[in-house]
Amino acid sequence: MTRKYDVVALGELLIDFTMNGESGQGNPLFEANPGGAPCNVLAMLQKLGKRTAFIGKVGNDMFGKMLEERAGSTGIDLKGLKKDDEVHTTLAFVQTFADGDRDFSFYRNPGADMMLKAEEIAEEMIREAEVFHFGTLSMTDPIVEKATKKAIETAKESGCILSFDPNLRPPLWSSLDKAKEMIAYGMSVCDILKISDNEIEFMTGKKDIDEGIKEIRDRFGIPLIFATLGKDGSRAYYQDIQAQAAGFVNPDTIETTGAGDTFCACELNYVLEHGLEGLTKENLEELLTFANAAASIITTRKGALCVMPEKEEILSFIKKRKA
Repeated sequence: MTRKYDVVALGELLIDFTMNGESGQGNPLFEANPGGAPCNVLAMLQKLGKRTAFIGKVGNDMFGKMLEERAGSTGIDLKGLKKDDEVHTTLAFVQTFADGDRDFSFYRNPGADMMLKAEEIAEEMIREAEVFHFGTLSMTDPIVEKATKKAIETAKESGCILSFDPNLRPPLWSSLDKAKEMIAYGMSVCDILKISDNEIEFMTGKKDIDEGIKEIRDRFGIPLIFATLGKDGSRAYYQDIQAQAAGFVNPDTIETTGAGDTFCACELNYVLEHGLEGLTKENLEELLTFANAAASIITTRKGALCVMPEKEEILSFIKKRKA
């Protein structure tokens, strides 16, 4: 059966205010970039020719309307997007450091994305998806946690492939124990896990990536795991295969916001085109190289959702760097 959507994602759609110089008075200037990890993933998938849809909530305010317009312009189906008349759209101020890494200050107590209720979940959209993708920001509050778990149950009942990216943001949790509990829940239900090196250490206490992944695999039995290692590239773990690809260190990097989301979209795109069965080491190396390149390109741009690279641009980038 051909489903209507390749990927449906649930979670946050917000404004990333990224630093953009100083005013004449020496005050920091911030640029309002559309963001939110799940929608970033969908925007990249749209660039790769996939059919996507988003489920979430924004405020019925100027930023919510901007996000609806910008996300919609990428081709993402937004029939599952709700608006809250009382709670404003979530804002995140991003401080960028010299190496391109960043720190987030969230204005979200509450934010509209936290207000998505279980009865507002567009279940019919999830049933029409090949892949259902989610993270943990939609499990930081009891209201949206209940909605997320209902969506996950619907996805499992419908035979979707479940994709999970913890996307840990410690300031948003009432406690780190709660964060670990929800990440463990996500790992217990997913078929594909994308996890960063710092999240591996957070969940296992292990700095060694392979040791940490072994603990996660032994505990949860996840079929396909991707570990992202920043400038050091990425690794994939599938059955008895381990694959690795070097990162594309980019001299033009200005910030790393959206790099993990771009990577995540590329690995989902590969699974959609090749399936989860019978993947080889060569397949995984090809996947990792493409995803690393796409992630490298997005680090040269402010924001992510509206500036994702084209497939041809990524392939050209790989070709030039390998020449």
